[in-house]
Amino acid sequence: MKERDAELIVQSMTRHGLRITEQRRTIAQLFADASGFLSAKEVYLGMIDKYNGLSFDTVYRNLRLLEEIGVIEQFQFEDSSRFRVGCFGHLHHHHHMICLTCSRLIPLEYCPMDNFQAPDHFQIVKHKFEIYGYCDNCQQQGMGEAVDTMSA
Repeated sequence: MKERDAELIVQSMTRHGLRITEQRRTIAQLFADASGFLSAKEVYLGMIDKYNGLSFDTVYRNLRLLEEIGVIEQFQFEDSSRFRVGCFGHLHHHHHMICLTCSRLIPLEYCPMDNFQAPDHFQIVKHKFEIYGYCDNCQQQGMGEAVDTMSA
């Protein structure tokens, strides 16, 4: 992603009624330039030199807002939350398999929740489902950890 893709991110913000500030343009460019996931701290560090007095809270609020409207997605890794540009090519509800080495996202074209039956006393309002592992390319290059058993 580069300049054209940063503009696509900005256009998506506009479609959702967000005011386009220079800070939001910078966030769009940071995500367009990123080859993988960004933490809130990485976004903050990518902006602090340009915006004197910028607070981490401001960056985090913007990331949360962009996540709420689907411009970026948040993923939980063992050590932290990370963000990535949303899947603009997938307009339907879907989930992901995520490579722990190269950050490749492989969309799941179905939702595992379709076959899930919640107990009568529980109302599901949202869910998140992600599978973490190693893609075929990283496995072939010996970059994935050898794991004999799955851990929860």
